[in-house]
Amino acid sequence: MHQTPSGGAGSGTATAAGRLMSIGAVLARLRDEFPEITISKIRFLEAEGLVEPRRTPSGYRKFTPDDVERLASVLRLQRDHYLPLKVIREHLDALARGERVQLPAPGGSREPLLDGAPETDVEAPTAARIGRAELLAAAEVEEGELAEWESYGLIGPQEDGGYDIEAVPVAKLVAELGRFGLEPRHLRVMKAAADREAGLVEQVVAPLRRHRNPQTRNHAEKTARELATLSVRLHAALVQSALRTRLY
Repeated sequence: MHQTPSGGAGSGTATAAGRLMSIGAVLARLRDEFPEITISKIRFLEAEGLVEPRRTPSGYRKFTPDDVERLASVLRLQRDHYLPLKVIREHLDALARGERVQLPAPGGSREPLLDGAPETDVEAPTAARIGRAELLAAAEVEEGELAEWESYGLIGPQEDGGYDIEAVPVAKLVAELGRFGLEPRHLRVMKAAADREAGLVEQVVAPLRRHRNPQTRNHAEKTARELATLSVRLHAALVQSALRTRLY
């Protein structure tokens, strides 16, 4: 017969407590998949309500395996989908309630109408916004860096003070280029080229956006995304071709 270890009913509690992890242990666990994770980022996610670790009587954080998995899910959604933390929190909370929810798109999207379905006068959702603190945390950059990039026009807030969700990948790429010695002043030419390309796309879709038919206006957004994708591909091909001419 299996003998119960000394300690009686308290042994189960001890086992559960043994599974709890300090914030340092959580950092080590997450760094395999997320090398840039920091203790400050974990604390920020806690402050934003994305995870609620237990606290010891002396105030130390203790994380359960579920807490660690939730943190990993948050970081994946930020990394792969650039979703704002509010959207991520609502999405994960819905999953925790057992609800079947579809992963939200960063800028909002509409399901295509089925064949024969009636057209409805519904505007597409506006693009997602994130706050300054969210942008700094998601891009893993410092306030001084963001302020410098803003001074060169590489990134900027909207009229409501928030940032478009696309600011996150922009910030990450600017930071990555900086590691190769490319400073914000060097990147202004790229920003100018992007603005010109966006202007061309706008000219093409402008007549569609002014159309009275909501289906046609929605088609304008799809067309703009397709043109943007082609523009990026052409830009990359032209850069590769120019480099091949100069270097090889």
